[in-house]
Amino acid sequence: MPAAVKHDGDDPPPRRTKVSSKNQVTLPVAALAAAHVKSGDILQVEVEGDGVLRLVRYRDPRLDLLEEIAGSMPGLAELTNLEELRNEWER
Repeated sequence: MPAAVKHDGDDPPPRRTKVSSKNQVTLPVAALAAAHVKSGDILQVEVEGDGVLRLVRYRDPRLDLLEEIAGSMPGLAELTNLEELRNEWER
């Protein structure tokens, strides 16, 4: 169930967060929704300059290739749930 976005008025919600003492941040729900990032996605951190970080969804090219190959073989895609296998590998 998606979390409700909390903000007042007609203005878009602020997309700010604070770095904790453990170097952790909470990403605003509105920003995640706008970027189509969901729970479980892996994000790569890129440094673009002083005070500028960029988060990019990471995709393993090997898994993409495997998914493409499995999808090109009739019947194999239905027998192989690659998303489930990916989740098992992450455990």
